[in-house]
Amino acid sequence: MSDLDKLELTTALAKARESYQKGGVPIGAPLVYHGTSLDTANAVVLCCFHNQRVQKASLTLHAEIATLEDAGQLETDVYRKLTMCTTISPRNTCTGAIYQMLRVVIGENENQIGEELLRQSGVEEN
Repeated sequence: MSDLDKLELTTALAKARESYQKGGVPIGAPLVYHGTSLDTANAVVLCCFHNQRVQKASLTLHAEIATLEDAGQLETDVYRKLTMCTTISPRNTCTGAIYQMLRVVIGENENQIGEELLRQSGVEEN
C-alpha cells in the first residue's frame, strides 16, 4: 500500500467513524487531487464526506455522492488527476458517478459489485 493510499484510507476511516458516531452508516469517501504524480507530496484532499442516508433520511446521500457534490463541477481533465477513496466498494449509483477518475481506492470490496463495474470502465483500483 502506497503512502498516498494510506493518507486516503486514514481520511476515509475518520469520516466513517464520524458517521457512525452520528448514528449513520460508517462509510467515508475523500476526493484527493494528486496531479500527475501519485505521491503524497502533491496530494490535496479536496473534500471528504461520510454517508448521510440515515441522518438525512435520503436515498442518495451516499458518501461518494456527497463528496462529489461538495467538490462541484470540475473540468473533465481534472477527474483523471483525482483519486476517490471509499471505505467499502461503491454501489451502482456511486460507481456511475466516479468511473471517470483515474483511481479508486476501496477499503473493503467483498459486499458490493462496484469494483467489477469500475474495472470494466478501465479505472485503476487499489
